[in-house]
Amino acid sequence: MRRLRLVPSADSFRPQTKSQRHSITTSSTLAKTNRRRLGLVLSLFALLAITSKPPARPASAQTAAATNAAETFQPVAPGIEYLQLVRGRKSDSEATGPWVINLLRIDLSKAKLRMVHAMDEAVGLETVSSMATRYRALAAVNSGYFRTTGTYRGDSIGVGVLNGKLISEPYNNRASMGLIDKPGKQEVVLGHLKFNAFLTAGRTAKRVVDGFNRPRGENELIIFTPEFHRTTLTNPDGLELIVRRGRVIERRDHEGSSVIPADGFVVSTCGSARQWALDNLPTGVRLNLKTALTPVESDQSSPWKQAANIIGGGPQLVRNGRVEITNAAEKILPSFVSDGHPRTAIAKLKSGKILLVTVDGRQPGESIGMSLTMLASLLLEFDATDAINLDGGGSTTMVIRNKIANKPSDATGERPVSDAILVFSREVKHP
Repeated sequence: MRRLRLVPSADSFRPQTKSQRHSITTSSTLAKTNRRRLGLVLSLFALLAITSKPPARPASAQTAAATNAAETFQPVAPGIEYLQLVRGRKSDSEATGPWVINLLRIDLSKAKLRMVHAMDEAVGLETVSSMATRYRALAAVNSGYFRTTGTYRGDSIGVGVLNGKLISEPYNNRASMGLIDKPGKQEVVLGHLKFNAFLTAGRTAKRVVDGFNRPRGENELIIFTPEFHRTTLTNPDGLELIVRRGRVIERRDHEGSSVIPADGFVVSTCGSARQWALDNLPTGVRLNLKTALTPVESDQSSPWKQAANIIGGGPQLVRNGRVEITNAAEKILPSFVSDGHPRTAIAKLKSGKILLVTVDGRQPGESIGMSLTMLASLLLEFDATDAINLDGGGSTTMVIRNKIANKPSDATGERPVSDAILVFSREVKHP
C-alpha cells in the first residue's frame, strides 16, 4: 500500500539572523511571503494531526464521545450491539482516510463468547463465517496468529487453550486473552503469559519441553496431543515415543508422522533431544509431564488460573485506561505499529462490557487501515480500560447473523484462518 508521509522541513523553524528579522519587519513583501509559508506549515500540521495520536482529552470529553457513539449502536440480540463508523474522507492523500470501522459491544451477563479452532483441530484453516455457521453463532471475529502455508498451516503462533487443554504455547510472551466462565456470566482477562514445561522419567531424568503441537525445530522436544491431529505430521528425521496413560509403549526412530493416541500423547525429538530420549526413555518407562502458564504481570495470577480458554494476539494496546503499546517487549517490529493495516482488536470497557473491533484496510478510497496508535486512541473513545491487538491484515473479518459485516482486504474475499471468537446470546440455545 502506498503511504504518504508529510513532514514539515526543520528549516521552517530555524531562528533567523538579526538582519533577517530586521528585513521581515521592514519588508511587507517578505512578510506576506512568510505568512503564506506559515499557513502552509500549519496546514501540514493539521493534516498530520489526522494520523498522529490525538492529545489526551479530559475524561468527561471521552465519556461524552463514547455516550454519543453508544446512542447509535443497534441491537443484534440480547446483550449484543453493533455499530459501523466511517471516519475521515477520501482525498489525494491517504493520510485523510477514510476508515471503515465495525464494532460489536457485548454484555457478558446477557451474551457469551466462545473460542474455537478451525476444523476443531490444532491445524487446518476455515473461514470465520464457516465457523460461525457451524456453531450457529450470532456474531464472530477472527482472533489469533497462525501459520499460513505448509504442512502445519493453521497451527497457532501464540498461546492456545481450549476447554482447559493446552493446544499451543505462548510466543515471545505476547499479549493474550482469557475467558473465565462463572454462573450467569463470563469475564475476560487480558495480559501477557509465559510458558514452562518439563518432562521427567524416574528420579533423575528431566528435560525442558520446547513446545506443543507445532513443527519440531533442531534439537527440540515437542509434545503432540490428541487435539492436534490424527498424526504428528512430522518428517522421519527424529525419534518419537508413543505415550499412553503416562507410560512409553513404543519408540519409533526415523519413521515420523506417528499416530497420536486418544489417551496419551507423542514425544517428538530430534538432534540432542533425540539422544536424550534414547538414553533416558526406554519402552515401559513412566513419564510425568508438567506444564504451566504464568502471567508476566504479577497482579494477574489469580484471574488467569480461572481461564479455561485462552488465545494469543499482540501487542497490547491499552492498559489501565491509557495507551500502552508493548511491541518492543513482544518483539514486534515498529513498522507493524506505525503502518496502516486492516486490524482486529478486543477491549474491556469501563462499563464492564466487551468491545470487538475491526478496521478495514488496504483499500484506497474506501478504507486505508490504521496504525496501532490510531487504533488504541479509537478504543479510548469508547472508554476502553484494557485492550489487545489480534491478527489483522487479510484475516480481519467480522460476521453478524451469517453475513460478513466488513470488507476483507484479500482480492479473493474472506481468508481462511486458524481460529475465531464466537458470540452468542444467553437467551438463544447453541451447541
